[in-house]
Amino acid sequence: MKKIVFKKTFGLIVLLGIMLFSAKNLSACDIKFEYVGEKKEAYSAGDIVILKVTVTLTHRNCPEALKKTKFEVDGLKILGATDWKETKRGVYERKMKLKVLETKNKKSTISATRTCDKEGGFGSLSIKTKAVNKS
Repeated sequence: MKKIVFKKTFGLIVLLGIMLFSAKNLSACDIKFEYVGEKKEAYSAGDIVILKVTVTLTHRNCPEALKKTKFEVDGLKILGATDWKETKRGVYERKMKLKVLETKNKKSTISATRTCDKEGGFGSLSIKTKAVNKS
């Protein structure tokens, strides 16, 4: 009797492990932002921020082109970006130049979204900014 319970429990644990491992690989891409150069504690209006965007494709044959990655900004203006460059198999990077705009908020954000039939991907970064008080 104990052997049957052990086998069922062991089988359930193995099945659960397989399901968790598979669920981790469901998202089609991982999108990360990181600062290039010196990072400030808080940015003022007019400051320039250089970011590196990294997209890691977890599916080898993604039907969505990298240039279709959509970027949205709040409190920032995109001044320019380099072309996507493959740094490793399935890993692509580009640098973006952003300008901090005047805002009443204490943070500005940039986000990237990829939409496809394999779950897509999303990444974002909040940048601490100095709020402008206009009377």
